[in-house]
Amino acid sequence: MRLQRAIEVIYPAQCVACDALTESGLGLCAACWSETAFISGVICDTCGSPLPGEDDGSRVQCDDCMTIARPWDHGRAVFAYSGVGRRLILGLKHGDRTDIVPAMARWMAQKIANIPVLDPIIVPVPLHWTRLLRRRYNQSALLAGAVGSVLDHDVCPDALLRPKRTRLLDGHNRDARFGMLAGAIIPNPKREALIAGRNVLLVDDVMTSGATLAASAEALRAAGAANVSVIALARVVKDA
Repeated sequence: MRLQRAIEVIYPAQCVACDALTESGLGLCAACWSETAFISGVICDTCGSPLPGEDDGSRVQCDDCMTIARPWDHGRAVFAYSGVGRRLILGLKHGDRTDIVPAMARWMAQKIANIPVLDPIIVPVPLHWTRLLRRRYNQSALLAGAVGSVLDHDVCPDALLRPKRTRLLDGHNRDARFGMLAGAIIPNPKREALIAGRNVLLVDDVMTSGATLAASAEALRAAGAANVSVIALARVVKDA
């Protein structure tokens, strides 16, 4: 305890978004917290998007999830992909901000606390090896590992493979995204025995159209997963 106190005096806690001093580690300062669009209240149970109205405990879905077949059971997201949240995602994805992973994982673990999934194995969305080589890490795998540590659940970082390199999805519409990802993600034959019959929690950094998560969930179903739920750190939402 004394050692921890000494460390806190020498290295005081800082906001993960702006480096301002905070009262506790692994969090945001008051200003950044107010500028982060955390998703709460009524949400789509399938993709985690915020919805209007009051939460009466019933299961609701957004318009997209009522018209698009989602090959997973439940979905959650921590915050909207805007403001401080967007900056955190870009820092993690392209700015080597792996130091923020523990804070993000804690928020993700809290967000999925109400998903009715028993003893899941946690699996990240995979990267193609060329992008992994260039980026040096898979941000979704880092998040999955940290969430597994928080929740004390098994993690299988290579349950899925991405043998097909797709073009960057940014700027493409929903149909194009789904078409580009057809056959791009497959189950790892060496890990199918770990997935078969298991409940799976699929982890990604951002959900936009849901195409990447859909391709990953379909691969998990092909490997014999009993149930697939998804958690994204950020969700692209309308008017966000």
